[in-house]
Amino acid sequence: MVSDLAGALAGLSAAPRLLVASDFDGVLAPIVADPGAARPLPAAIEALRLLGGLPDTFVALVSGRALAELTALSGLGPPARLVGSHGAEWSTGPVAGLDVERAGVLAAVTETMEDVAGCYPGVLVERKPVNAVLHVRRASREDAAAAGAELTERLARWPDLRVAHGKQIVEVGVAPNDKGSALVTLRSAAEADAVLFLGDDVTDEDAFAVLTPQDVGVKVGPGETRAAYRVDTPEDAAAVLAELAALRVSANRS
Repeated sequence: MVSDLAGALAGLSAAPRLLVASDFDGVLAPIVADPGAARPLPAAIEALRLLGGLPDTFVALVSGRALAELTALSGLGPPARLVGSHGAEWSTGPVAGLDVERAGVLAAVTETMEDVAGCYPGVLVERKPVNAVLHVRRASREDAAAAGAELTERLARWPDLRVAHGKQIVEVGVAPNDKGSALVTLRSAAEADAVLFLGDDVTDEDAFAVLTPQDVGVKVGPGETRAAYRVDTPEDAAAVLAELAALRVSANRS
């Protein structure tokens, strides 16, 4: 672990009230071809459970996955707080649903995505409560690029969609939620003095954008980022969480 990040974690460990929040895929769980087969690294979950059991320390997952799926795959429950669908679903309120108009738009968008996916081998569509995802990980590079380009063109008829091009996915949302607003809500609920957030993809940049100078953002993997720190792999992310847990335990003993 680089010395600058180690120093930042040491500072976080002394915060009177600390929120530790993370994305799931690509951070706690390595990216895999089948999203349903993703599993978190045991070391990461162990560290989060340890942190969540400490005084004035709060743990949350903030993911684009549907809440039910995030709960099942992560294996985390209370006191950890789970936020799915980019902030539209919460394990303990608030819960944001779709009105009739947005539900209709989502249905039409999903149908369009399925039309596109049907033209390219290996391209799949995943329906979520407030968004839909085009997965191109199993497609050839040429088909993945073509599917993404066609989808972008066909989505132009809905100018108010939230479209994020992530790691071999195109995620399309119809609700105004994002991980940044979710993190703000989590911070307020915890009355946290400092926040650690770990993320790996485009949608995590909304969370990095709301961090304050007292907080620490860690980008996992390559790509442009607003985060001040970076590690290479989910294994490195697990090490970050384990280090913070050890420091926080020590701080609570002193």
